[in-house]
Amino acid sequence: MPDGMEVDYDGLIPNNVGLAQDARVRKALETWHPGYIDWWLDMGPEGFQQALVYLRTAVSVDPKGWAKFGFVRMPEYKWGVLLAPVIEGRRIGFGAHKGEPVWQEVPGEYRAMLRRLLVIQGDTEPASVEQQRHLGATAPSLYDMRNLFQVNVEEGRHLWAMVYLLQKYFGTQGREEAEDLLRRRSGDADTPRMLGAFNEATPDWLSFFMFTFFTDRDGKMQLEALAQSGFDPLSRTCRFMLTEEAHHMFVGETGVGRIIERTVEAMRTAGIDDPNETERVRALGVIDLPTIQRKLNLHFSLTLDLFGNEISTNAANAFNAGLKGRYREDKLEDDHQLTASTYPVLRLKDGTVINEDVPALSALNMRLRDDYVADCLGGVGRWNKTIEKAGYAFRLELPAVTFNRKIGEFAGFESDPAQLPGSDDRAFIESLMKPVTVPGQYASWIAPPRAGIDGKPGEFEYVRIHD
Repeated sequence: MPDGMEVDYDGLIPNNVGLAQDARVRKALETWHPGYIDWWLDMGPEGFQQALVYLRTAVSVDPKGWAKFGFVRMPEYKWGVLLAPVIEGRRIGFGAHKGEPVWQEVPGEYRAMLRRLLVIQGDTEPASVEQQRHLGATAPSLYDMRNLFQVNVEEGRHLWAMVYLLQKYFGTQGREEAEDLLRRRSGDADTPRMLGAFNEATPDWLSFFMFTFFTDRDGKMQLEALAQSGFDPLSRTCRFMLTEEAHHMFVGETGVGRIIERTVEAMRTAGIDDPNETERVRALGVIDLPTIQRKLNLHFSLTLDLFGNEISTNAANAFNAGLKGRYREDKLEDDHQLTASTYPVLRLKDGTVINEDVPALSALNMRLRDDYVADCLGGVGRWNKTIEKAGYAFRLELPAVTFNRKIGEFAGFESDPAQLPGSDDRAFIESLMKPVTVPGQYASWIAPPRAGIDGKPGEFEYVRIHD
């Protein structure tokens, strides 16, 4: 399989990396596989392990036809190792090694740094599955339940992607790290996940949609930066992961959009002109717009912390090493080394927020975060068009990047009057979380989607719960 396009389905682990000819790595992954299945049964979607779910499974890395759809029990899903095709003649695009041929093996001097990048990325994948494991029980429709499970199995495959790189290129240390990825648990007091946002609860479906819009979008930004890597196996892995990640953000953006659509429709029908009449709106069985804003504030601010400190020597070192670039580095027009460049960074000086030019190499986290904020604004703008079309002046807005921060320059600093969800918000949303499992029917608080999955009709039974 020299072109990396065809997928071998004969073994336990579907792959396009020649596992059949790599006895050492195949044995390592097959040894890890039972522990992964145990983790999935223990920490994956609770109560639905035997349900037949209409899932897409990657069968190719050809963008014209990379997935097939069919009913699968989730523990039997074909998780595998899939890398995007090799780009012949590819060269490192940034940092001190700019212009050199990309690496097919780990450069010895960057071994620890690269392993750390893989472990942090790998740790986020099972964490989100753990955070979302209870949501199936309150799904607003079979369509949404299926989308949740699709996101979950793909996060599982993304864990496989990082574990393959650890097992193949890092020997005993890689095997130990792969085991630890199954040992940690989201929110656990003793063995939590590595990043804060992945230890937060996801108690309801509005939280899930906000998570997949905001936090999976951070995943997109990080994967885009790692897809630029001079370590070619990582670049190829991330390029294919981005194909799947796009669906997760679609679930989030359309999920929140459908909630907004249902809310403004119910308000119009009831003759409510002021979206801030919270109790009247909630009495309609829909989620009021101010509550949606507070949930947005929470998930946006939690996700900003994932970008780390605004000024970071670790980010500079990874860039200089050629391991992690900027967002779409290959589309940027500069020297791609940044040794003489600056970038404006928000700083806190004497209680005042100021913009300060700092060496661009030190500001890579800030730049990636700025790109992320710009990307978020597009989706929020589309939500606001739905509100505007219904005739309401209310606008959802991203809070200031200084709001509710636990990491970085603004940790503990509050300059924004934005609010977080309160206990009454949480209790109200929880009161709406009643499952709807009749094909083609939806909970009172969310509108149906514009189109079905894989061209299926509205009443299609996406999850066969009792089969």
